[in-house]
Amino acid sequence: MSRALRILVAAAALLGGVVSLAATENAQLARGTAITDPDLLRRLDQSDALTISRLLWPERNADVPLATDLMFSSLPQLKAIPPAIDAEFDRYVSRYKETYPGESIGVGEGFDVQLFDRANLKSRDTRFVLAGIVNRMDRAYVSEESCGEIRLIYRLTRFESRPDGGKTATRLPMTLNLVMKARDARQTDGNGRPINCAEIARRWLDNGDWQGLIGSRISPYDAMLDRIETNIQVSIAPKSALHDFRSDYLLKVFKYDAATKTFEESTLENQIDRDRILADDALRRDFRDWLLAPDHLREFDRGTVLIPEKFLAKAAVVPTPAGLDASALQPEFGMMQGEDKGEGKADPIFTDNDVVSALKQAAARGVDMQNVRSAAGFQRRLNDVTCAGCHQTRGIGGFHFPGVDWLADKPSNSTIVPASPHFFGDQLRRRDILTAFAAGKRPDFSRGFANRPQTRGSLELAGTEYQDGWGAHCSLQNAGSGTADKSFTSWTCAKGLTCQAAAASSRIGMCFIKTR
Repeated sequence: MSRALRILVAAAALLGGVVSLAATENAQLARGTAITDPDLLRRLDQSDALTISRLLWPERNADVPLATDLMFSSLPQLKAIPPAIDAEFDRYVSRYKETYPGESIGVGEGFDVQLFDRANLKSRDTRFVLAGIVNRMDRAYVSEESCGEIRLIYRLTRFESRPDGGKTATRLPMTLNLVMKARDARQTDGNGRPINCAEIARRWLDNGDWQGLIGSRISPYDAMLDRIETNIQVSIAPKSALHDFRSDYLLKVFKYDAATKTFEESTLENQIDRDRILADDALRRDFRDWLLAPDHLREFDRGTVLIPEKFLAKAAVVPTPAGLDASALQPEFGMMQGEDKGEGKADPIFTDNDVVSALKQAAARGVDMQNVRSAAGFQRRLNDVTCAGCHQTRGIGGFHFPGVDWLADKPSNSTIVPASPHFFGDQLRRRDILTAFAAGKRPDFSRGFANRPQTRGSLELAGTEYQDGWGAHCSLQNAGSGTADKSFTSWTCAKGLTCQAAAASSRIGMCFIKTR
């Protein structure tokens, strides 16, 4: 195991222990922006109030959630999802066999690489269980009319009968997010007045508006549906002579088509199709010119850029852990100067001079860059603006919102932390946006890099693992050229911690206890 990977794994273990002791702090951070309480989620799931089948089939009279075999066969809206996932699996297996012909791949412990068992999506013993509800009105810049999104997060779970007549629940490595619009223009309050973004924000800040979700079944019932996002741990590969330990995740998005009343395969937001862009000279030039234009560069800096679909992919396979060194495991690798110099490789899309010139041009037009202030900052943002790069935050991938396992017989031995530090570290920014909405003000939708919250939450997060504690990313002031990189100078450690290199060539380190 490499030194960088050892540091990342140690940080993950430390963070897990620290966060587990901070349940009260977590609940306070998520107040008004997410519903993570296991008792409430249990009631909502077991009452069938917010199950997938109830939301997509409201006229159904049964009060029992659908198992996956019936869910995908009985709900016509979902018919395109299983074959699309099957096709991605087939492509994945074919590519893996081509890359590692000496390794076996399949379902079960007898294989070198163990695949997710797709039979779980056709089983009467599995279903998607409500794991959390997250307010994403901070994404209203995507569609101001809908006031952003509300995400209902479901975790695939297997139920097996016990000799005593009870059932054992085992969570499986797949999440399904049903993304709904926070508002439909036809919604009204009890007095017949249209509901605006300010009213929705106030409801969430008061106590979390899950009641509003149940009451939002206006006619037509599907007016609030936007898309489904799936995340599957497609495979696990133990360390071998060919590679380090690796776990791959498959990300897919299915956009709701109101005309056909089905979820159709779609591109992933900002998931740049690296290989296709690098292979097409015209596409390379178009992507470079589009992204470096001052207006787009400003949005890129703020984290609110929306890259045109012609540059995007319809799936992402995310290998983890990815580490901090530039490598093919990262979504933008090969696009920046200094990466992937192997024989026969194409020239980079973005040179350091391209980026520096674009930053100067933006500054001359009065654009104040908040995050991207160097070529290294541009590279980091190019990674973390993608679905895959965000998934690999701090080089460690997984489900950033697994939700508390409220079905476990002994919850104290199961997942008791509903989300990752990156999730909780972003809640202050999200609540700040809700507060602005509630006051009738224009919110600041900008966000910092995925692996470190913005400074606007620094006072509340100071000294915690979410900002500058164990495993937090920090700036190596003397890395490389010996000068501080302007994109990362604010990334410091808490008192008593020191910044240590986590990757040989990186400007970024991690915070650890000082050693004598």
